[in-house]
Amino acid sequence: MRAQPQASHYVDGAYVEDPEGAAFDSLYPATGETIATLREATPGLLDRAIEAARRGQAEWAAMSGGERGRVLRRAADLMREKNEELSQLETLDTGKAIQETRVADAASGADCIEYFAALAADMRGAHIPLPNGFAYTRHEPLGICAGIGAWNYPIQIASWKSAPALACGNAMIFKPSEVTPLSALKLAEIYAEAGLPAGVFNVLQGKGALGAALSSHPAIAKVSVTGSVGTGARVMGAAAETTKHVTLELGGKSPILVFADADLDAAVSGAILGNFYSTGQICSNGTRVFVEKSVRAAFVEKLCERAKAIRIGDPLDPQTHLGPLVSKAQYDKVLAYMAAGREEGATLACGGGAAKVEGLENGWFVEPTVFTDVADAMRIAAEEIFGPVMCVLDFDGEDEAIARANATDFGLAAGIYTRDLSRAHRMAARVEAGTVWVNAYNLTPVEMPFGGVKRSGIGRENGREALSHYSQVKSVYVATGPEEAPY
Repeated sequence: MRAQPQASHYVDGAYVEDPEGAAFDSLYPATGETIATLREATPGLLDRAIEAARRGQAEWAAMSGGERGRVLRRAADLMREKNEELSQLETLDTGKAIQETRVADAASGADCIEYFAALAADMRGAHIPLPNGFAYTRHEPLGICAGIGAWNYPIQIASWKSAPALACGNAMIFKPSEVTPLSALKLAEIYAEAGLPAGVFNVLQGKGALGAALSSHPAIAKVSVTGSVGTGARVMGAAAETTKHVTLELGGKSPILVFADADLDAAVSGAILGNFYSTGQICSNGTRVFVEKSVRAAFVEKLCERAKAIRIGDPLDPQTHLGPLVSKAQYDKVLAYMAAGREEGATLACGGGAAKVEGLENGWFVEPTVFTDVADAMRIAAEEIFGPVMCVLDFDGEDEAIARANATDFGLAAGIYTRDLSRAHRMAARVEAGTVWVNAYNLTPVEMPFGGVKRSGIGRENGREALSHYSQVKSVYVATGPEEAPY
């Protein structure tokens, strides 16, 4: 099984190989076999990409917003036409179930590109009347932006970062995760086919050294990263050397609050989507599920009944719900947290170990796992696991629920399940999170801004707010009468 691209990188409108770069493999998580071998970008190729981006950005920014929007709209249409091909590639690279990648990866990337295509023609400033003249503002592109992706949603993240950047007239150099390097190259192909000028969207492969180089390079005006808190801190430190604009979409340990008056079946569905979708590898997952004591037993019973029915198997089988974890390192990490939960005294309600799939014995599969009797200080409740491991905790009353939900350095997301509309709004206002879902979880329509507070990040992706993170405001003062000097 192979998914070898034409070359490792996409620069200045064409595939490019960098023979001096170190080789690395992309592995299929269901079997552990190599599906592609690529090479890291050397500093010389980075220089070529920056020069190409400089030329391309000048041409792209000179086009009207409407012209840019038409190119982006064609790219969105092409993504939808190629959805099956892209979905299979994403499944091979990430191990996620094909039933998920068909609807949640390239498809959502196309939605994002289409949304920002519509906004590209609507970039406008403000008119400010003044006593002796007026002022107006212009929203101008930043220049060359760098995007650094994560391995859980490769093509979606590449789309979320590139679409607003391109709509504003910027160029982008995108570095996908070295664990999932393939689909960003296909996005570059699609942009080129849609009519994007050469050099406006480039893809460079690499590891931490390339990310550091992009973050500190003086020619790059902005860096946007999706990754861990540690990665975000390093990027922010490197970007500070040249006072770059920074967007950080980082980790989480998000709470879901289930009140006694909630629709328990809906709350169980939300907890499942917020913990087991993508084999639990979603930054916004609600891995701390706080359930009001009077309904905790009923909630856990319903939850485990449904968790045990989840079909683990070949991710290319449309009937599979849960594929493997993305890598051996992630597999080992998640199993270690499962062991830690047992050692710290949590009760294992279901799951708790590796899963074996016939014919895929070398795959990195684990069971969807639920722990109960979890204390807030336990590692499984305090640290981001990034796997299908749910902690169920209980509470009495709103004040206790909100205090414990907020007792974390993270603040990416939160969920609230209640039939009491007033309570829902009270809790949404009090919880420390960038995104709050009420009677739903992990829905990220592109129209809605997404991002975190506290150590979960800075800035927002999606929605109109994203445009402000990929443009800069210029103020212009126009005098309509004489201005006398005071001396």
